[in-house]
Amino acid sequence: MTVQSKITSAAAEAAAVLGRLGVAEALWTGGDRPVRSPVTGEIVAHVHDASKGEVDAAIAAAQAAFLTWRTVPAPRRGELVRLFGEELRAAKADLGALVTLEAGKVVSEALGEVQEMIDICDYAVGLSRQLFGLTIATERPDHRMMETWHPLGVVGVISAFNFPVAVWSWNAALAVVCGDAVVWKPSEKTPLTGLAVQALFERALARFGDAPAGLSAVVIGGRDVGEALVDHPNVALVSATGSTAMGRAVGPRLAQRFARSLLELGGNNAAIVTPTADLDLTLRGVAFAAMGTAGQRCTTLRRLFVHESQYEAFLPRLKAAYGSVKVGDPREAGTLVGPLIDQAGFDGMQQALADARAAGGAVTGGDRVEIGEGFYARPALVEMATQADVVKRETFAPILYVMKYAELGEAIAMQNDVPQGLSSSIFTNDMREAELFISARGSDCGIANVNIGPSGAEIGGAFGGEKETGGGREAGSDSWKAYMRRATNTMNYGRTLPLAQGVTFDV
Repeated sequence: MTVQSKITSAAAEAAAVLGRLGVAEALWTGGDRPVRSPVTGEIVAHVHDASKGEVDAAIAAAQAAFLTWRTVPAPRRGELVRLFGEELRAAKADLGALVTLEAGKVVSEALGEVQEMIDICDYAVGLSRQLFGLTIATERPDHRMMETWHPLGVVGVISAFNFPVAVWSWNAALAVVCGDAVVWKPSEKTPLTGLAVQALFERALARFGDAPAGLSAVVIGGRDVGEALVDHPNVALVSATGSTAMGRAVGPRLAQRFARSLLELGGNNAAIVTPTADLDLTLRGVAFAAMGTAGQRCTTLRRLFVHESQYEAFLPRLKAAYGSVKVGDPREAGTLVGPLIDQAGFDGMQQALADARAAGGAVTGGDRVEIGEGFYARPALVEMATQADVVKRETFAPILYVMKYAELGEAIAMQNDVPQGLSSSIFTNDMREAELFISARGSDCGIANVNIGPSGAEIGGAFGGEKETGGGREAGSDSWKAYMRRATNTMNYGRTLPLAQGVTFDV
C-alpha cells in the first residue's frame, strides 16, 4: 500500500478558497466553534453558533418568504435554480477544494459531489414545468375530480459531514421549485461548506432580482440548533441525514406536532458475488464501494458474500487491491483513500476491528497511518465465518467483512438480516439470479443494483432506504411530492347535486 507522507497546511488554503467563494470573513473568524480539517488536523476557522433567537428569526424570515414565493409561477422559481446551477458551475473547483479540506474527500470525489449539485439543479429546472396532478374518474355526472399540488412551507434540512453539500442540494433544489423556503443546519463538522453554498445561492438571488428575503438560510450549531429546527411549529418538513440514533430522536419529535419527516439514516450495505460473476468487473466495483470516501458513505459496501466456488480465486485479488491503494493527503494526485473525519471515527473503527477479532475474524489492514495530525487508516478487510453481531452493526469506516455462501437464497437471507435497508448489489451473469435479486423475494433495500456496487447513486432515481434507514426518499422520481401538499378537488359543472355512493338527501 502506498502512503503519502508529506502534507501541507490547510488553513491558508481554506482562507483563500472561502474568499474566492464570497464568504464574509466575519462568518468564519472570531466564533466559539473551531473547525478542524481532517486532512491535516489543523483548526482552519472559528464559526459562530446560532442562538435560539437567531434560529427562530431565520425560520420567521423563511415563513414570510414562503408566503410570497408560493405565489410565484413554478417555471419562474425554476429560473432561480437555473441561475444557482450556473454559479455552481463557475465555482466548481473552489467548492470542491473546500469539500476536500473540510470533509477529507479526494479531489475527484469532492468535484463529483459538486457535480451532483449541478445535476440536481438541472433536474429541478425541468421539474418546475412538470409539477402535475391527476384527473380522476368520478361516479357523479357533470362533475370533474382532480388532484392539485401546492407549496408546503418552510423546509428544514439537517445534513451530515460525509456529503456536506450534495444532500442539501437534493432537498433545496426541489423545495425551491416546489415553492418552499429552506433553513439548513449543516453538520457541525463541516459548516464552512454550508456558508460557501449560501454565498453562492445569494449570488443567484442577486441575479434573479425579486426573490423574497429569507428564502434560504444557514444556521450553524450543534444538537440544540437541530432541536430548535425540529421543534419549531413553522417548519413543515425536516429532512434529516445521519445516524439511526439521530433519526430515533428526530422522528418522534416531528410526529408529536404532526410535521413531516424525511429521514436518511444508517446503511449496512452488502454485495453478493455469484458463480457466474465477471471477477474483473466485480473487483473494481467492490474496491470503490468499500474503500471510496474512506468508508464514510452511507452507501459504502460493508458486507461481501462470495460464493464458495469463487472465494479462493477472488479473495487474493481483493487483498492485492487493498494493498495497492494510495492512502494520504486527499489533495494529492493518485490518492484514493483520505482521512477519517476525526478521532471518534478512527476510534470507532478500531473498536469494531477488536470486536471482529474477538468474534474469530481474520483482519488484514486497519492500522493507523501517521500523516500529520489527521486520522488516516489503511482500509481493513475482515474474513468472517459467520455474520456476527459486529458485522450487523454499521461502522462508519473502511471495513469490509467477507463471508462465504453456498446457495443464493442463503446469501440473500444474510444480506437482509440486518436492521438497515439502504443499498445492495449482486454481481452475476445469470439473468434468473439478477431478476430474483431485484424481485419481492430478493433484496429488501431501497436500492438494489446488478453488476455495480451499492454506492454511486445518480440524482435521477429516488434515493433512500427501508427499515432503520428511515424510509425517506430524496432527489429523483416523484420525490418532489414530499415538498408539496396534495389537494383533491371535485367540481360540479351541472345544475343538479348528485351525491356519491348513491346517497339521497332531499330537502
